[in-house]
Amino acid sequence: MPDLAQSVVTNTTPLIALTAATGNLDALRYLYSRVVVPYEVAQEVRLGGRDAFGVDVFESAAWLEICPAPVTLPPYLQNALDRGEASVIQTALDLGLARVCIDESIGRRVARLSGLNVTGSIGVLLKARSQGYEVSIPDALARMRERGIWLSQEVMRFALAQ
Repeated sequence: MPDLAQSVVTNTTPLIALTAATGNLDALRYLYSRVVVPYEVAQEVRLGGRDAFGVDVFESAAWLEICPAPVTLPPYLQNALDRGEASVIQTALDLGLARVCIDESIGRRVARLSGLNVTGSIGVLLKARSQGYEVSIPDALARMRERGIWLSQEVMRFALAQ
């Protein structure tokens, strides 16, 4: 049973990675009662057009809370990160949400320095599975790699060991 008090602001890469891993975004929905997608992240997902990988899954997930306008970014976030990661961190801070879903290491580091809790696509899959969501981690990792999603050997070993 998901913890309904949980909210998360997510970046582009986890949305694409989870779609590659499972064919949908249901693991996010299983874990979090509120999944916020900054305007900038929605633009990144849609960048390749309607036929780009994952766009159909993203557009059909009506439960995602997509922000209607860009967020105002402070200079330190603008200069340290790409627009997607920066908008995830700033949106979480603006909304008073404690958790972000970011896969890139620099974005994760800046999020932690901003006082946020951080998870990523692998963390979402592992936590969802531990709470009863049906997913084969080895199969999910294989599908992610087939789609060109880079995972370090350290992350793969950690995920498989869980």
